[in-house]
Amino acid sequence: MALSFYLASLMIAREINSTMFNNIKGSVLSDLAVYIHIPFCEHKCIYCDFYSIINFENREAFLLALKREIRNYGERYRKGRKVRTVFFGGGTPSLLTPSEVGEILRTLFSNFDVAENLEITLETNPGTVDARKLKGFLEVGVNRLSVGVQSFDDEELKFLTRIHNSQDAERTVLDAEKVGFENIGIDLIFNLPGQTKKIWEENLRKAVALPVKHISAYSLILERGTILNKLVLDGKVKIQDEDYEADLYEFTMKFLHEHGFRHYEVSNFALPGFECLHNLFYWRYEEYLGFGPSAHSFVANKRWWNYSSLRKYIYEIEQKGNAERNSEALTEKQRTEEFVMLALRSEGLDLKRLRKEFSPDWEKRNKDYLEFLTKEHLIKFVRDKIVLTEKGFALCDEILLNFKN
Repeated sequence: MALSFYLASLMIAREINSTMFNNIKGSVLSDLAVYIHIPFCEHKCIYCDFYSIINFENREAFLLALKREIRNYGERYRKGRKVRTVFFGGGTPSLLTPSEVGEILRTLFSNFDVAENLEITLETNPGTVDARKLKGFLEVGVNRLSVGVQSFDDEELKFLTRIHNSQDAERTVLDAEKVGFENIGIDLIFNLPGQTKKIWEENLRKAVALPVKHISAYSLILERGTILNKLVLDGKVKIQDEDYEADLYEFTMKFLHEHGFRHYEVSNFALPGFECLHNLFYWRYEEYLGFGPSAHSFVANKRWWNYSSLRKYIYEIEQKGNAERNSEALTEKQRTEEFVMLALRSEGLDLKRLRKEFSPDWEKRNKDYLEFLTKEHLIKFVRDKIVLTEKGFALCDEILLNFKN
């Protein structure tokens, strides 16, 4: 598409954005996060359990259904809420054209009130973009990239069955900076089969040498139904033990801290001011709407999720305007448990909010356990917050299991 189209799209988006913001000045609106699931992939990686398909024949029908779903939910949830962050996930959202992303954003802006300083993230896979396409995404309003690097080691990328190599990964990040992206994050996976500490350290060194502001470092997890899980069950791949994983994780925390990255969630590190706002909505237990197949939503203490099948998703949208497969109304105990879990995995447990919104006697029920965790230097109290120490982050899952919610 011509550059003039992208510029026009950006002007429209900014005009709508400005108009919406002016309309809501003076009113108090609760913030809302929006997730948009793009299911298409060129290839299904062996470790991935997210819903994705390699068949593109329903692409146009999907885009039409997605925009209809956004319009319908706008009628229901626009009042009293303001969209603060948009996240395109997948799948591989960067397989869309900039004009398609721009059209989705215009539909969203036309049907929801939006914040003036909106964060718009696009998950981007190396091998699916070049500098021109990245510039197009920037011009239609995307202002944050999450690049699925996973590794800068070519042998590891082959094992993970990624479609790119290490040079593609580095070039994608550098091209993004060149065209004007200031907020670039990357994903990396550690504890891969046969991964030495030296290989992982080299991955981290290459990451911090690039103009990235955010690094998500995830330990390899076996998910049921994936090709990798079957390879492990068949004895063809051996996963390294938990002690080795813990050693790599502790090294990761220390290395990234020394390079200026703040550890603000169990698996996420950012330079100051570049934390992923969208993910903070989840960890702070705020409201979010999910659009697209398999997407989840959480509004007014109700959680619901869409059908995963693309054909079923499209059919349900055409028939009734939504593709809700199931839902649940959360109990006070569930809400408390989730709030505590998410808070401790990230910035810390806000005790004032816990008492006011969830459970006034949670601290009393857990008094002895909290004293034990403090004595063992696994948590600390910081300005009416309970925060995990670095040692506590390494044992986070075990710690959370023992609270009385």
